[in-house]
Amino acid sequence: MKKSHIQKLISYTAIIFLAIIARLIPHAPNFAPVGGLALFSGSHFKKKIALIIPLIAMFVSDIFLGFHKTVPYVYVSFIIIALIGSMIKNNKWQSLILASLSSSVLFFLITNFGVWATGAMSYSRNLSGLMQSYTMGLPFFRNTIISDLFYSFSFFYGYKFLSNFIFKKLLVKLHI
Repeated sequence: MKKSHIQKLISYTAIIFLAIIARLIPHAPNFAPVGGLALFSGSHFKKKIALIIPLIAMFVSDIFLGFHKTVPYVYVSFIIIALIGSMIKNNKWQSLILASLSSSVLFFLITNFGVWATGAMSYSRNLSGLMQSYTMGLPFFRNTIISDLFYSFSFFYGYKFLSNFIFKKLLVKLHI
């Protein structure tokens, strides 16, 4: 196996593993790494793998956390967020903030629509019920924004640090 293939495989596995662990350890509601992971994946990996990485992290962690009626809405939102990540052309912090905030809003809109549409909560099936779903989701939105910003910056700049320093040391030690 080529050196570049090994490095990519290590990168994919490490990123997915970190996201799974971060979802499984106790944390505030909606303070999760997958939005940041989806942005990062979309920005740094080829389209197919970029879309698959956040879904693998979600699916594996959902095996332990449990599946729910709104899973399709959650997963679709992460696919769209990965596509937003593919539009990030640089690692400038301004681009990252804009993409992260856009992702948070998108996740909020899609998943709370999903809560209303699936009847996961007992909101009435009209515009008033939909607005109630969005209103009830507002307390969680703050954590989504904070976690998307935190994890986006962590993935983007953490990866930059690792790829410039630790991977090179690891590959030297492994004689690859």
